[in-house]
Amino acid sequence: MSFPNKEDRLNCWNHRDEYWQCLDEGKSEAECTKFRKQYEKFCPSQWVKHFDRKRDYLKFKEQIEKGGYVPEEPKKI
Repeated sequence: MSFPNKEDRLNCWNHRDEYWQCLDEGKSEAECTKFRKQYEKFCPSQWVKHFDRKRDYLKFKEQIEKGGYVPEEPKKI
């Protein structure tokens, strides 16, 4: 994919924001599938990877600021 023009970038960002808003409303991944598909359709795949990592980081950072991070116990097999 060639570098997106301004309209393409805005389209991508708007679909990303709609998807993130759906998740922020507490809906499940399954309920937000239609938004995820549009997000992936309008954004370059590298951008999707970047934005997904960024969201994970921001959620982690928010959790730390609210009271600390408690790592999960390793699963015993």
